[in-house]
Amino acid sequence: QVQLVESGGGLVQPGGSLRLSCAASGSIFAMYGVGWYRQAPGKQRELVAHIGSGGNTFYVTSVKGRFTISRDNAKNTLTLQMNSLKPEDTAIYYCRIRGGSDDYWGQGTQVTVSS
Repeated sequence: QVQLVESGGGLVQPGGSLRLSCAASGSIFAMYGVGWYRQAPGKQRELVAHIGSGGNTFYVTSVKGRFTISRDNAKNTLTLQMNSLKPEDTAIYYCRIRGGSDDYWGQGTQVTVSS
């Protein structure tokens, strides 16, 4: 069993920054790719950024150049550095680890970008 716990969300003004963290329990973290997803009110959940077990990264177009995903396998931690935040980044952000028959989600952390 794997537990994922996100932290770091909050209220920030447009142009500001936040750093999200996802702490994972269990022994599979280093084995699989992990990603950040978000769900805005009335919208479908979408992939924001993903990092593979080897460190290769993917970003959705809307966050390229503003967000940076990273992982620390020694600490079982996933991080999302978010800069130049926009109101349209407002959503609940979730981390997810998936591989083989394993598929786990965190409970989410709210990010609100508003003046």
